Amino acid sequence: MHPIHVSGLCKRFHFPAIPKQATLKDLVVRRIRVEGQTSVVDALDDVSFEVERGQALGVIGRNGSGKTTLLRILAGIMKADRGEVRLDGSVAPLLSLGTSFHPMLSGRENAYVELLVLGLSRARARELLDDAIAFSELEEFIDAPMRTYSAGMSMRLAFSVAACIEPDILLIDEILAVGDEAFADKCMRRMHDLKRRGATIVLVTHSAQTVEAECERALWLDAGRVAAYGAAGPVTKAYHEAMSTRAAS
Repeated sequence: MHPIHVSGLCKRFHFPAIPKQATLKDLVVRRIRVEGQTSVVDALDDVSFEVERGQALGVIGRNGSGKTTLLRILAGIMKADRGEVRLDGSVAPLLSLGTSFHPMLSGRENAYVELLVLGLSRARARELLDDAIAFSELEEFIDAPMRTYSAGMSMRLAFSVAACIEPDILLIDEILAVGDEAFADKCMRRMHDLKRRGATIVLVTHSAQTVEAECERALWLDAGRVAAYGAAGPVTKAYHEAMSTRAAS
Protein backbone atom coordinates (compact mmCIF):
# COMPACT_ATOMS: atom_id res chain seq x y z
CA MET A 1 0.00 0.00 0.00
CA HIS A 2 1.31 3.44 -0.94
CA PRO A 3 1.72 5.90 1.97
CA ILE A 4 -0.05 8.51 -0.18
CA HIS A 5 -2.81 7.62 -2.64
CA VAL A 6 -4.94 10.31 -4.30
CA SER A 7 -7.58 9.53 -6.92
CA GLY A 8 -9.96 11.84 -8.81
CA LEU A 9 -9.52 14.71 -6.36
CA CYS A 10 -11.77 17.72 -6.98
CA LYS A 11 -12.17 20.96 -5.03
CA ARG A 12 -14.43 23.84 -6.02
CA PHE A 13 -14.72 27.23 -4.32
CA HIS A 14 -17.93 29.29 -4.43
CA PHE A 15 -18.19 33.05 -3.99
CA PRO A 16 -21.39 35.08 -3.46
CA ALA A 17 -20.65 37.26 -6.49
CA ILE A 18 -17.85 38.38 -8.76
CA PRO A 19 -15.88 41.19 -7.09
CA LYS A 20 -16.79 44.53 -8.60
CA GLN A 21 -13.15 45.24 -9.46
CA ALA A 22 -12.76 41.96 -11.37
CA THR A 23 -11.69 42.37 -14.98
CA LEU A 24 -12.01 40.00 -17.92
CA LYS A 25 -8.34 39.09 -17.36
CA ASP A 26 -9.18 38.20 -13.74
CA LEU A 27 -11.93 35.86 -14.89
CA VAL A 28 -9.55 34.05 -17.24
CA VAL A 29 -6.42 33.93 -15.05
CA ARG A 30 -8.29 33.00 -11.87
CA ARG A 31 -10.57 30.60 -13.74
CA ILE A 32 -13.71 32.27 -12.36
CA ARG A 33 -16.99 31.45 -14.04
CA VAL A 34 -20.52 32.52 -13.24
CA GLU A 35 -23.34 30.17 -12.26
CA GLY A 36 -26.41 32.27 -11.55
CA GLN A 37 -25.51 34.64 -8.72
CA THR A 38 -22.47 32.59 -7.71
CA SER A 39 -18.85 32.78 -8.87
CA VAL A 40 -17.08 29.42 -9.09
CA VAL A 41 -13.41 28.41 -9.21
CA ASP A 42 -12.32 24.81 -9.75
CA ALA A 43 -9.13 24.78 -7.68
CA LEU A 44 -8.52 21.05 -8.30
CA ASP A 45 -10.06 18.99 -11.08
CA ASP A 46 -9.57 15.20 -11.26
CA VAL A 47 -6.11 15.09 -9.64
CA SER A 48 -4.64 11.60 -9.13
CA PHE A 49 -1.19 10.42 -8.01
CA GLU A 50 0.63 8.04 -5.65
CA VAL A 51 3.88 8.33 -3.70
CA GLU A 52 6.03 5.39 -2.63
CA ARG A 53 7.49 5.01 0.84
CA GLY A 54 10.86 6.74 1.12
CA GLN A 55 10.22 8.99 -1.88
CA ALA A 56 9.79 12.75 -2.23
CA LEU A 57 7.15 14.21 -4.54
CA GLY A 58 7.66 17.77 -5.74
CA VAL A 59 4.51 19.71 -6.66
CA ILE A 60 5.13 22.58 -9.10
CA GLY A 61 3.00 25.05 -11.00
CA ARG A 62 2.28 28.73 -11.36
CA ASN A 63 0.48 30.79 -8.71
CA GLY A 64 -3.16 29.74 -8.53
CA SER A 65 -2.55 26.28 -9.97
CA GLY A 66 -3.94 24.49 -6.89
CA LYS A 67 -0.69 23.46 -5.16
CA THR A 68 -1.49 24.80 -1.69
CA THR A 69 -5.12 23.64 -1.91
CA LEU A 70 -3.83 20.13 -2.58
CA LEU A 71 -1.48 20.27 0.40
CA ARG A 72 -4.22 21.57 2.70
CA ILE A 73 -6.45 18.65 1.70
CA LEU A 74 -3.62 16.18 2.35
CA ALA A 75 -3.06 17.82 5.75
CA GLY A 76 -6.74 17.47 6.66
CA ILE A 77 -7.25 21.22 6.94
CA MET A 78 -9.64 21.28 4.01
CA LYS A 79 -12.07 18.69 2.63
CA ALA A 80 -12.27 17.69 -1.01
CA ASP A 81 -15.59 17.84 -2.86
CA ARG A 82 -14.95 14.55 -4.66
CA GLY A 83 -12.26 11.94 -4.92
CA GLU A 84 -10.28 9.71 -2.60
CA VAL A 85 -7.33 10.56 -0.33
CA ARG A 86 -5.56 7.81 1.63
CA LEU A 87 -2.62 8.56 3.92
CA ASP A 88 -0.92 5.68 5.70
CA GLY A 89 0.96 6.82 8.80
CA SER A 90 1.57 9.89 10.94
CA VAL A 91 1.46 13.23 9.12
CA ALA A 92 3.39 16.43 9.91
CA PRO A 93 2.24 19.44 7.84
CA LEU A 94 4.49 22.47 7.43
CA LEU A 95 2.35 25.14 5.79
CA SER A 96 3.87 28.54 5.09
CA LEU A 97 0.50 30.20 5.71
CA GLY A 98 -1.74 29.77 8.73
CA THR A 99 0.63 28.02 11.09
CA SER A 100 -0.75 27.17 14.50
CA PHE A 101 1.83 29.21 16.43
CA HIS A 102 0.25 31.68 18.86
CA PRO A 103 1.92 35.13 18.79
CA MET A 104 1.60 35.71 22.55
CA LEU A 105 3.15 32.39 23.59
CA SER A 106 6.90 31.89 23.71
CA GLY A 107 8.76 29.85 21.12
CA ARG A 108 9.23 27.10 23.72
CA GLU A 109 5.52 27.02 24.57
CA ASN A 110 4.52 26.99 20.91
CA ALA A 111 6.94 24.17 20.14
CA TYR A 112 5.49 22.10 22.99
CA VAL A 113 1.91 22.73 21.88
CA GLU A 114 2.81 21.85 18.29
CA LEU A 115 4.27 18.53 19.41
CA LEU A 116 0.99 17.78 21.16
CA VAL A 117 -1.00 18.81 18.07
CA LEU A 118 1.09 16.38 16.02
CA GLY A 119 -0.15 13.56 18.22
CA LEU A 120 2.56 13.06 20.84
CA SER A 121 1.81 12.38 24.47
CA ARG A 122 2.80 15.04 27.00
CA ALA A 123 5.66 12.89 28.24
CA ARG A 124 7.01 12.28 24.73
CA ALA A 125 6.58 15.97 23.80
CA ARG A 126 8.67 16.96 26.83
CA GLU A 127 11.35 14.45 25.80
CA LEU A 128 11.64 15.83 22.28
CA LEU A 129 11.26 19.52 23.07
CA ASP A 130 14.96 20.15 23.71
CA ASP A 131 15.91 18.29 20.52
CA ALA A 132 13.59 20.48 18.46
CA ILE A 133 14.93 23.67 20.04
CA ALA A 134 18.54 22.58 19.50
CA PHE A 135 17.88 21.79 15.82
CA SER A 136 16.29 25.21 15.32
CA GLU A 137 19.38 26.96 16.77
CA LEU A 138 17.02 29.40 18.51
CA GLU A 139 18.05 28.76 22.12
CA GLU A 140 18.84 32.45 22.65
CA PHE A 141 15.31 33.51 21.67
CA ILE A 142 13.23 30.47 22.60
CA ASP A 143 11.56 32.08 25.63
CA ALA A 144 10.65 35.29 23.79
CA PRO A 145 7.04 35.69 22.57
CA MET A 146 6.37 34.41 19.07
CA ARG A 147 5.26 37.85 17.89
CA THR A 148 8.92 38.96 18.11
CA TYR A 149 10.08 36.21 15.72
CA SER A 150 10.86 36.88 12.08
CA ALA A 151 9.32 34.71 9.36
CA GLY A 152 12.63 32.87 9.06
CA MET A 153 12.77 32.16 12.80
CA SER A 154 9.19 30.85 12.78
CA MET A 155 10.07 28.61 9.83
CA ARG A 156 13.10 27.23 11.68
CA LEU A 157 11.03 26.31 14.71
CA ALA A 158 8.18 24.82 12.66
CA PHE A 159 10.50 22.59 10.62
CA SER A 160 12.50 21.57 13.69
CA VAL A 161 9.39 20.45 15.57
CA ALA A 162 8.06 18.42 12.63
CA ALA A 163 11.42 16.85 11.80
CA CYS A 164 12.23 15.76 15.34
CA ILE A 165 9.15 13.52 15.60
CA GLU A 166 10.20 11.57 12.46
CA PRO A 167 6.76 11.52 10.80
CA ASP A 168 5.78 8.90 8.25
CA ILE A 169 4.59 11.68 5.92
CA LEU A 170 6.00 15.22 5.82
CA LEU A 171 4.09 17.94 3.92
CA ILE A 172 6.01 21.12 3.12
CA ASP A 173 4.60 24.25 1.47
CA GLU A 174 7.38 26.65 0.36
CA ILE A 175 8.53 26.90 3.96
CA LEU A 176 12.16 26.26 3.08
CA ALA A 177 12.18 29.34 0.85
CA VAL A 178 12.30 31.50 3.99
CA GLY A 179 15.48 31.83 6.01
CA ASP A 180 19.22 31.61 5.47
CA GLU A 181 20.96 29.25 3.07
CA ALA A 182 22.86 27.37 5.78
CA PHE A 183 19.69 26.38 7.62
CA ALA A 184 17.94 25.48 4.36
CA ASP A 185 20.82 23.10 3.60
CA LYS A 186 20.49 21.65 7.10
CA CYS A 187 16.77 21.08 6.50
CA MET A 188 17.51 19.33 3.21
CA ARG A 189 19.97 17.01 4.95
CA ARG A 190 17.32 16.23 7.53
CA MET A 191 14.81 15.50 4.76
CA HIS A 192 17.31 13.11 3.17
CA ASP A 193 17.72 11.36 6.53
CA LEU A 194 13.96 11.05 6.96
CA LYS A 195 13.65 9.56 3.47
CA ARG A 196 16.37 7.01 4.21
CA ARG A 197 14.34 5.98 7.25
CA GLY A 198 11.29 5.45 5.04
CA ALA A 199 9.43 8.76 5.36
CA THR A 200 7.39 10.06 2.42
CA ILE A 201 7.68 13.76 1.58
CA VAL A 202 5.47 16.10 -0.44
CA LEU A 203 7.19 19.39 -1.24
CA VAL A 204 5.22 22.26 -2.81
CA THR A 205 7.55 24.80 -4.39
CA HIS A 206 7.95 27.29 -7.22
CA SER A 207 11.47 25.97 -7.81
CA ALA A 208 11.51 23.24 -10.46
CA GLN A 209 15.28 23.10 -9.90
CA THR A 210 14.75 22.07 -6.27
CA VAL A 211 12.27 19.40 -7.35
CA GLU A 212 14.69 17.99 -9.92
CA ALA A 213 17.52 17.90 -7.36
CA GLU A 214 15.65 16.67 -4.30
CA CYS A 215 12.63 14.66 -5.47
CA GLU A 216 12.21 11.32 -7.20
CA ARG A 217 8.73 12.19 -8.51
CA ALA A 218 7.06 15.40 -9.66
CA LEU A 219 3.49 16.60 -10.12
CA TRP A 220 2.88 19.62 -12.36
CA LEU A 221 -0.46 21.32 -11.76
CA ASP A 222 -1.85 23.77 -14.29
CA ALA A 223 -5.19 25.48 -13.64
CA GLY A 224 -6.09 22.78 -11.13
CA ARG A 225 -5.43 19.87 -13.49
CA VAL A 226 -2.51 17.47 -13.77
CA ALA A 227 -0.34 18.71 -16.63
CA ALA A 228 2.33 16.05 -16.02
CA TYR A 229 3.17 13.44 -13.37
CA GLY A 230 6.07 11.03 -13.18
CA ALA A 231 9.85 10.98 -12.75
CA ALA A 232 11.11 14.39 -11.61
CA GLY A 233 13.52 14.97 -14.53
CA PRO A 234 11.08 14.71 -17.44
CA VAL A 235 8.29 16.56 -15.61
CA THR A 236 10.48 19.51 -14.61
CA LYS A 237 11.92 19.66 -18.14
CA ALA A 238 8.41 19.85 -19.63
CA TYR A 239 7.50 22.53 -17.08
CA HIS A 240 10.57 24.62 -17.93
CA GLU A 241 9.81 24.39 -21.64
CA ALA A 242 6.17 25.38 -21.14
CA MET A 243 7.09 28.37 -18.96
CA SER A 244 9.72 29.51 -21.48
CA THR A 245 7.18 29.30 -24.31
CA ARG A 246 4.60 31.29 -22.34
CA ALA A 247 7.17 33.93 -21.41
CA ALA A 248 8.18 34.34 -25.04
CA SER A 249 4.62 34.63 -26.36
